[in-house]
Amino acid sequence: MTLKNRISLLVSLLFTILFGLASTVIFILYSNYRKEEFRDRLEIKALSNIKLLVNVKQIDNQLLKIIDQNSINKLYDEKTLVFDSNYKLIYSSIDDAKIKWSVDDLKYLKKNKTFFKQQGDYEVYGVFYDTNDRDFYALISATDNFGKKKLLFLRYTLIVSYLFFTCLCWIITSFTVKKLMNPLNSFHQKIKNINENNLDTRIESKSNKNEIDLIANEFNFMMDRIEVSYQKQKEFTANASHELRTPLSRITSQIENAVADPKTSPENKSFLTNILADVNQLTELINSLLILSKVDTNRGENTEIHRMDEILFSAIENLNKSFPDFVILFEIEENENLDTALEIKGNKNLLEIALSNVLKNACVYSDNKQATVKISSDDHHLILSVSNTGITLSEEEQKNLFQPFMRGENSKGTTGFGLGLRIVQRILTLHKATISYSLSNINTNLFRLTFHL
Repeated sequence: MTLKNRISLLVSLLFTILFGLASTVIFILYSNYRKEEFRDRLEIKALSNIKLLVNVKQIDNQLLKIIDQNSINKLYDEKTLVFDSNYKLIYSSIDDAKIKWSVDDLKYLKKNKTFFKQQGDYEVYGVFYDTNDRDFYALISATDNFGKKKLLFLRYTLIVSYLFFTCLCWIITSFTVKKLMNPLNSFHQKIKNINENNLDTRIESKSNKNEIDLIANEFNFMMDRIEVSYQKQKEFTANASHELRTPLSRITSQIENAVADPKTSPENKSFLTNILADVNQLTELINSLLILSKVDTNRGENTEIHRMDEILFSAIENLNKSFPDFVILFEIEENENLDTALEIKGNKNLLEIALSNVLKNACVYSDNKQATVKISSDDHHLILSVSNTGITLSEEEQKNLFQPFMRGENSKGTTGFGLGLRIVQRILTLHKATISYSLSNINTNLFRLTFHL
């Protein structure tokens, strides 16, 4: 999970949990407040009924009417019972509601003065009233429909608010974090595209010194040090390779002279010939290293326009001089845009080296010392296809094909260092082109060089 998604998730979850807890606390507090408020209303009603009995000396029909007028319809499904000190029912309201009671409840009232409990859908309040002459017990029951409706409305309001604001929070958080992380995304894209060919890439930092700008500055300082070290390494490789060419050239000349000398015995000639082959291989390795260094030092020198067919013919001609037994078959696909597509901006010498290496590789590893070259184009690309028949590469070998010093199973019995295709890839990368390998048919290797127009 990316840092952006993680921050969005954590912030959204935190808000969801806190808002859920706040809604739950609000609902519980209001529910308790409703109960306390309803209990107070029952208490007032119960005490008012008892006071009527205490203040009126005789209980008659007129008294009952007065009590009923003061009690009925004030609360929903209200029922009031009043008992004397002998636990005798002396008053019952005229409604049909019922209260479940027992003498133990009245005894509990005498001891604890009040109680408040739930009986099904009803809430019952009991109170003990002590006067100088007599004791009274009152039980009053009712349903708080109005309060419960308000509580239900509050519940739905909190649930809808929770869902709405939670979704809104997730959307706003995702959008805000994405916007804040845009500089980091740009930073990531630039870092991802950095390779050995563009070590001079730097990250822009704004004047406000936030964390991303600080990271960008430190990254630029690091890239400065890496670029300097990389250039020193390349300079050392180039200088060392160049200095080694002179003594190797003298050694090669001396060995060739010794082999040509008639005084040299056949045994010594055979020995010197083997040494000469090793020296030539070492010279070829040094030349390859020099070419790689030249590719790095010519990254900005690709301003001239050359025709790729002319470079290809020159590479074929030079290859035939060194390997006259190699056969190169040439095909060109007719296309009205081909003439324009053949014009490529780049370094002629490096492009010729790249094509020569691909052609040499195709012929050396073919089963008949033969390769086929085909030029084609589309609206945006010039494509050079080089194919040969022979042993193909495994999937594992294909993954590391363009790594330096990589050689496949089909290279047994042939000389080389595994730098040819690496040089080709570096040169093509310099010219914003690509090379790929595939199996076009059974026992057929195909290299595609694609130049972007």
